[in-house]
Amino acid sequence: MAARLQAVSTIPPQRRRQGAIFRRGAAVLVCLWVWCCTAADPYRSPRPSTPLTELDRLVLADLERLGIPPAEGCSDAVFVRRAFLDVIGTLPTAGEARAFLDDPSPDKRIRLIEQLLARPEFADYWAMKWSDLLRVKAEFPINLWPNAAQAYHRWILASVRTNKPLDRFARELLTASGSNFRDGPANFYRALQNRDPAGMARVVALTFLAARAEHWPSHRLAGLAAFFSQVGFKSTSEWKEEIVFHDPSRATNGLWRAAVFPDGTPARLEPGPDPRVVFADWLVSRTNTWFAQALANRIWAWVWGRGIVHEPDDFRPDNPPRNPALLDYLAREWAASGYDFKHLLRVVLNSGTYQRSCVPRSNAPAAAAHFAHYPLRRLEAEVLVDALNQITGTAEQYTSPIPEPFTFIPADVRAIALADGSVTSPFLELFGRPPRDTGLESERNNQPSPAQRLHLLNSSHILRKLEQGPRLRALATARRPAEETLTELYLTILSRPPTEEERQAVNKYTRTLHPREAFLDVAWALINSPEFLYRH
Repeated sequence: MAARLQAVSTIPPQRRRQGAIFRRGAAVLVCLWVWCCTAADPYRSPRPSTPLTELDRLVLADLERLGIPPAEGCSDAVFVRRAFLDVIGTLPTAGEARAFLDDPSPDKRIRLIEQLLARPEFADYWAMKWSDLLRVKAEFPINLWPNAAQAYHRWILASVRTNKPLDRFARELLTASGSNFRDGPANFYRALQNRDPAGMARVVALTFLAARAEHWPSHRLAGLAAFFSQVGFKSTSEWKEEIVFHDPSRATNGLWRAAVFPDGTPARLEPGPDPRVVFADWLVSRTNTWFAQALANRIWAWVWGRGIVHEPDDFRPDNPPRNPALLDYLAREWAASGYDFKHLLRVVLNSGTYQRSCVPRSNAPAAAAHFAHYPLRRLEAEVLVDALNQITGTAEQYTSPIPEPFTFIPADVRAIALADGSVTSPFLELFGRPPRDTGLESERNNQPSPAQRLHLLNSSHILRKLEQGPRLRALATARRPAEETLTELYLTILSRPPTEEERQAVNKYTRTLHPREAFLDVAWALINSPEFLYRH
C-alpha cells in the first residue's frame, strides 16, 4: 500500500470574503491509497513475520488451521503512530516520530511501549475508556450531577494512574458506600437508570461479566439481583448529595435468601453482612475465570478494535470466542500477574500479532475476525479532535448548557481528559462520541458519514484551524528548504516522511503556487486522507 498524492487538474480559485479565505469545491489534493508492494511502501516491514510470544503461537496456529496467511510486519513509521494512538490516544509529534525512526536499536519498540505506559496521557486516555463503560455523566438520563461526576472521574483517573489491580478496582466499585460527592466509587450505584436490584444486577453483569443479563432467564437474573437487594440511598441537606449504603433493614424482605452466583452455585448468606461483599469475593476469585476472561477480552477489544468474543460485552453460549485458546491464555496470564492492567497491555503490544501490517494477505472474511492483520478503524472523536489541535496549535471550547450557570472547560484541556460525558462540543457529537447512557460499547459510533467528510473538507471550523493555527503557521514560515518543510509536515500529520513519489507529486502541484498557499493545500489534503483519519 502506498499513498499517492495526485494534483487535481482544475484548481478552484481562492477568494477573500470578510477577512477569511474560502475555497470553492473540494480539496485541491486527494490522497489515494494504492494497494501495491513497492520499495517505497511506508506501511510494511521487510522483516519476516515470525512467532515471538505464546500469544503469537496461538494466533498463528488458528490461522494455519483456517488456511489464512498472516500479514507482514508493520514498518517502524506505522508502529510509532499506532503505539502512540493505542496506548495514550495521542499522535506523536514530529520530533518524537523522527527520534524513533532514526533510532537503530533493535529493542526500540519495547522501550517505546514502556515510555508510553509511563506517560501522563496514558491515565487520561484509559480513564476515558473506563468512564464510557461506567457512565460518568452529570446530566440526563444518568443524572450524577457535576460534583459527583467529577468525584467519580477523579477516582477512576487515580486508579489508572497508580495501575490499581483490576480485581481491587472491581471490588471497590461493587462494595462502595458513601457520599456521591466525596466517595467516587459510590457513583457506580447512582449512575443507573434503574436502581432496583434487577437494574443493578443488569449493570453489574454488563460491566464485570460482559453479559446482557436482560436476556437471561428470570430466575437467573433474580439470583444475581439478590446480592444487591440491600443497597440503600438517602439524601442529605446538601443539594443533590446522596449517600449510598448497605441497609440491613432491607433483609426483612427475604430477597437475599434467593442469591445464586451466575455460574449456578447457590450463595450462603447471613442476614447481617453485606451480600455485595460475598458476590465480589466470588467474582475476583482466582478460580473464577468469568471475570478474567470478560475483562481480558474487553481490554483486547479496546486495543485491537474487536474482541476475541465479539461484541466484547455480549458473552453468551451461542456467541463463542473465535480463538478459545487465545482467550484462555490471556485470562490466565493476566490473573497470574495479579490483574495488572499494564502487564496485559505489554503482553498484547509486544506481540508479533499486534505489530502486523494492516495490509491483508487474504481476502477471506474470517481473516479480520481471527486477527490475521491489524484492523483499520477511524480515530475516536476525542482522539481525532485532539490530533487536529496538536497539529495546528489550536483549541476547542467544551461546554455543557445544563445546569445554570453553563459549564465551561479551560482551553488547554484535551478531549480525552474530559471528565463529564455531558460536557461536549459539536465536533464530538458529529464524530460519534458516546452519550454514556448505557455502558454498551456500541454507544460509540466510529463509522464515517457524509456529514463528517463534509466537515473535514469544507467547514470553517477546520479551515480556521489550518489558517490560524500557530504551529502550522510557524512550520510554514520557517526558513528552511522546501524539501525539509514537506518532510516536517508529513512527520507532523502522518508520523512518517513522504515517499519519493509523493515528493514528486507535491512538487509538481506546488510549482506555480505561493509557498504558503501550497503548504496549506497539502496540509488540508493530508488531514483528509484515510492515513490520517484511521488507525492503521
